[in-house]
Amino acid sequence: MRIADILATKGSTVVTIPGEASVADVVADLAYHRIGALVVSPDGAHIEGIVSERDIVRLLAVEPDGLLERSVRAIMSSPVRTCTPDTEVATAMALMTDERIRHVPVAEQGVLRGLLSIGDVVKATIEQLERDRRTLEEYIGAR
Repeated sequence: MRIADILATKGSTVVTIPGEASVADVVADLAYHRIGALVVSPDGAHIEGIVSERDIVRLLAVEPDGLLERSVRAIMSSPVRTCTPDTEVATAMALMTDERIRHVPVAEQGVLRGLLSIGDVVKATIEQLERDRRTLEEYIGAR
């Protein structure tokens, strides 16, 4: 299964935020959209960075003063690890595990095409296992 298969079901809409926005803006967008990360992009197509709930929480623990007024660019993770629509789900899962990240932007020729979360990967993997189980049961039952 490829990332394109997940995006075909999930959709390719990605919530982005410009680097000049404040951390308070990030918090508001994360809450409003009920998501865990935003891609930092000047135009909604090119990836400058990524900022997640985890980034904010970790900074709250060590640099809480004025955090909400800081710019997204000051706290975002960059460079960003990405995958393509043709990436195999197992490869993306390994990337997420190895890098200890929960969100991976999907890009093609430098243009943002979607955002993959660890939840998307788990859901797709469970669905594939369920399809495989049903196929095996049907095969065994047909004998």
